[in-house]
Amino acid sequence: MASTLAPGFLVATPGLRDPSFKEAVVLLVDHRPEGALGFVVNKPADVSFRSVLRELNLAEDTQPSPDVPVLVGGPVAPHTGWIVYDPNQRAVPEEARIEVDHRVQVSASRAVLEALARSHDGSRHLLVLGYAGWGAGQLDSELRAGSWIPVELDATVVFETPYDKRWAAAFNVLGIDPHRIVGPGLA
Repeated sequence: MASTLAPGFLVATPGLRDPSFKEAVVLLVDHRPEGALGFVVNKPADVSFRSVLRELNLAEDTQPSPDVPVLVGGPVAPHTGWIVYDPNQRAVPEEARIEVDHRVQVSASRAVLEALARSHDGSRHLLVLGYAGWGAGQLDSELRAGSWIPVELDATVVFETPYDKRWAAAFNVLGIDPHRIVGPGLA
């Protein structure tokens, strides 16, 4: 059964207090009865793209590397890296990629990371560390509890909107001012 939530955003409601997801915008890549997978796209990490390349021994032959944003993709497996990118921006290897939609793709492939590191253009690319994952029925339960609002995917929120504005911008896709939402513990 295909999900109507993925691809799309999950936007944390103001009442969601979990520090990993407070005011989070999650790019939901997959949602099915067995669980869901997504990446937080508005929480900058405390590491640079250059330092990630050095750690993976990719920095030597990539002078100068692009200034690719590095984000905390979620609390699960923070040692893993995923590249979120616009496939229309430049050619990247097609191996091991998840086509979210025609404007956004995701890959954990080292070849894709190497191609990005060798490019001189870091725009419309993100490196996310870790991911957000939900077990069977967990996300559906959180949606019923009012923790998340599903929103249609808008690539401009992912690639063009400053991090600190993405939460409000994702709500704005629905025409909602997040500061006017009243929910449990907020009234």
